[in-house]
Amino acid sequence: MISSYKINVFTFFKLPSCWWAGVRVAAISETSCTTRVKHRWFNQNPFNSMYFAVQAMAAELATGALVMSYIKESNTSVSMLVANNEATFTKKAKGRLSFTCDDGLAIKQAIQNAINTGNGQTLWMEATGINADGVMVSKFRFEWTVKAK
Repeated sequence: MISSYKINVFTFFKLPSCWWAGVRVAAISETSCTTRVKHRWFNQNPFNSMYFAVQAMAAELATGALVMSYIKESNTSVSMLVANNEATFTKKAKGRLSFTCDDGLAIKQAIQNAINTGNGQTLWMEATGINADGVMVSKFRFEWTVKAK
């Protein structure tokens, strides 16, 4: 697995808007990835809560870090792309948020299928945003496509 430190360095150089908005990978394992972001002046909307796009960045990184990690582990050239996404917002996003995706093993299998068959694979991955009180503030679903090059 790629370490959370290496992913955070990657965001600094390759995803600077994510970095400056305060999105960081807190933990990554074979099965899950958790990102964190804190509501600040820089990432707020006019209604004094976190801008939806910042939440989307944190959620996408929670799913995408797992995809990147398993592609790296495969030692094969595999392309990755978000084909679709859905979002649901249930509460005003304030304070420190955590976004967790638990679909690591499913994307591992999809990548292996793409490599074995030579056909592109698609997989919906979900990341749920929770505030410091443990209340869900948003849920994102990303349809990832992976294909061996």
